[in-house]
Amino acid sequence: MQPGRILYYLLLLFLAACQVGAPTTGAPEASATHPLTTSTPADLAPTPTSPPTAAPTPVEPAKPADLPRPLYEMEVDVDYAAHTAAVKQQVTYTNRTGENLPELLIVVETMYYPGVFQLESFTWTDGSPIQSYAWDGSWIRLTLPTPLQSGQSIQFVIVYKLNIPAPVQSPSTRPVPFGYSARQTNLVDWYPMVAPYQTGVGWLAHLPSYYGEHQVYESADYVITLRVVGNSTGIVVAASSPDLGDETVHRYQMDAARTFALSFSPEYKVLTRKAGAVTIYSYFFSFHSAAGEKALQVTAESVELFSRLFGSYDNLSLTVVEADFLDGMEYDGLYFLSNGFYNLYQGTPGEYLVAIAAHETAHQWWFGQVGNDQALEPWLDEALCTYSELIYYENLFPEAVQWWWSYRVNYYAPTGAINISIYNPDGSATPYLTYKNSVYLNGAHFLDDLRKQIGDDIFFAFLNDYAEKMDSQVAGGQQFFDILSTHTSSDISDLINIYFK
Repeated sequence: MQPGRILYYLLLLFLAACQVGAPTTGAPEASATHPLTTSTPADLAPTPTSPPTAAPTPVEPAKPADLPRPLYEMEVDVDYAAHTAAVKQQVTYTNRTGENLPELLIVVETMYYPGVFQLESFTWTDGSPIQSYAWDGSWIRLTLPTPLQSGQSIQFVIVYKLNIPAPVQSPSTRPVPFGYSARQTNLVDWYPMVAPYQTGVGWLAHLPSYYGEHQVYESADYVITLRVVGNSTGIVVAASSPDLGDETVHRYQMDAARTFALSFSPEYKVLTRKAGAVTIYSYFFSFHSAAGEKALQVTAESVELFSRLFGSYDNLSLTVVEADFLDGMEYDGLYFLSNGFYNLYQGTPGEYLVAIAAHETAHQWWFGQVGNDQALEPWLDEALCTYSELIYYENLFPEAVQWWWSYRVNYYAPTGAINISIYNPDGSATPYLTYKNSVYLNGAHFLDDLRKQIGDDIFFAFLNDYAEKMDSQVAGGQQFFDILSTHTSSDISDLINIYFK
């Protein structure tokens, strides 16, 4: 490669694979939970990244699987040319926690962008205004008239406008998917959502860091009616689920999803392909046709492979969108792949467009299906997705396995405990590299060593069981190792000592 091309590649690797943070700096410290201990209030005491809440009243435990998931019903008018979105959102929240809740914590991620979120009304479904709420940074604390009993539901309506921001230009701030560029507009983490609640801990809501993901998502159901309005014409819409509407009104319905993402552009070209019963969509810009077709192929191949090894992919579709920024990011049913990888695509399996497409597809299992606390235990999704890249190569392009180990992982000589948080608890001078090398790359080494010790059959039976047992839940290291222990009696204490704090 020419020197300039090498530098560009290194920049992409610095940004690659779902390590985007909100546009803010100076996040407080937080510590991850030890993988072999249960998260208790003593282990995870309320801090600025784990907001305190009024003491709940213990009651007979509910059975979450038997109760409705949170339901988000939204009517959305997007003016692509004016960079605005008008939203009427009704939330139906059922208490599945097993405790009586005196309040709800509502996360409004777009509040991190000055002037973006404009609240117009906050009411009960009968139209009466809600007055018993207070802003706590980017969170709304809604004090309920009476504690919400376990198994009971509550509904409210939020009407708001989004002034969609332009890309952040500061070189000290990482690019983020939310916002618009010259070629696309992306709505991600764009709607208020009720934070997940963990018994004995409280609301799982965290502050952002410069790198990594900080949100924790509860599986929810979505019903969305979308219109593209104003002077916007010829806009192509990519979404987390198939469009059930027509040319004027887009309609989406998605169940048991962590997120719902949308991307708009007048320049998208679209290819589709089947992976079993799943429809794969690839949205890309016309000057990247070959790379867009390859992204489609890798995504389809990964869905077929991971469905066989990890368990079925339950959504009707999966969409890959060429990102008009140098980063990648996963959402449920949709992921963004950095345009830098499209620029550098040379038609070989041993390159980053292929590896990261497999990585982001794996997030549909290790994020979408099995959730985790991405701020405090990011290894539970990122290490598994990085290692899933190797699994893809082993099964489909074994000739590229050596390239993957040499250039994706071992080139960086990764070290460090893999169960660190996104908040740089070790005070490293290069926190991003410490985080990436520990969580992603050394995490892949841990999983490879674990696989070698217990054998392929047990390893993949465990992953399949872990995905099934933790489906639609928020998993922690405790659950990971508890389920592993049901598959093997092998003593892995040496691996714990090497790879974990």
